[in-house]
Amino acid sequence: MSRQICMATAQTQNPDANVHRRLANYRPSLWGDHFLSYSNKSEETIDDSEQVQGLKEEVRRMLMAPIDNLLEKLELIDAIQHLGVSYHFEGEIDEVLQQIHKYHYTCDVQESDDALYTIALHFRLLRQQGYNILSDIFNKFKDNMGNFKESLTNDVKGMLSFYEATHMRVHGEDILDEALKFTTTHLESMAINFSPPLATQKELSHISRWWKGIDVATNLSFARDRVVELYFWILGVYFEPQYSLARRILTKTVCMVSIIDDIYDAYGTHEELELFTDAIKRFNASI
Repeated sequence: MSRQICMATAQTQNPDANVHRRLANYRPSLWGDHFLSYSNKSEETIDDSEQVQGLKEEVRRMLMAPIDNLLEKLELIDAIQHLGVSYHFEGEIDEVLQQIHKYHYTCDVQESDDALYTIALHFRLLRQQGYNILSDIFNKFKDNMGNFKESLTNDVKGMLSFYEATHMRVHGEDILDEALKFTTTHLESMAINFSPPLATQKELSHISRWWKGIDVATNLSFARDRVVELYFWILGVYFEPQYSLARRILTKTVCMVSIIDDIYDAYGTHEELELFTDAIKRFNASI
């Protein structure tokens, strides 16, 4: 009886004693003890800290300087936020924006080339900070028909700033809903028209990856690598930006035709080519 009690006690103390578990056989850590080798060079750390502190004080002085130029002050705050270091200057930024809201609430910017940019930036920064600045300030950019002026589309920087400002809208602000549609439509059009070299590189990258994917160099070593050459052939026919899909499809098609041409001219025997020709004739695209 005492033996059974002891065995039961042992099983209670070690419940896994009779359980056969699978071993996962995990690989050892890739990093090993790499990070244990870190050495804290105190002198370098002190030098870096002093440099960082000096730069922080310089930025702090720039922020707290008198607002002689509203746009420059707004751009400084925007740059600090975009760089992700605004947490160092939260108090200063709040104080500056409070001053701007109090003394430059209407953002009375004269009609100039950067009026849209300045007003949109002013609106966005104050809205982000929680100030209830009215969206009516954008009515000045509408024509007599109640639509946004087409001349605004010539100001790319202003349109982008306006687009960012629309994301600060609240429910019921119809003017900002209209602005979002207006800016989105025209900015997408600008992206096509203003960056054709980038679009061309993207197309070539797509086609090159496709060519590498079918591994012509290994599977058909006799075939010529003409993918870039043939892309520019097609580009000469379909050069307009909106025909990107056509360029990609036709380039791939002509590449396949080029491979077939090399099969006939440089690789296949007479008997093989007769069989290959018969196979092509039997091809049914509907299957």
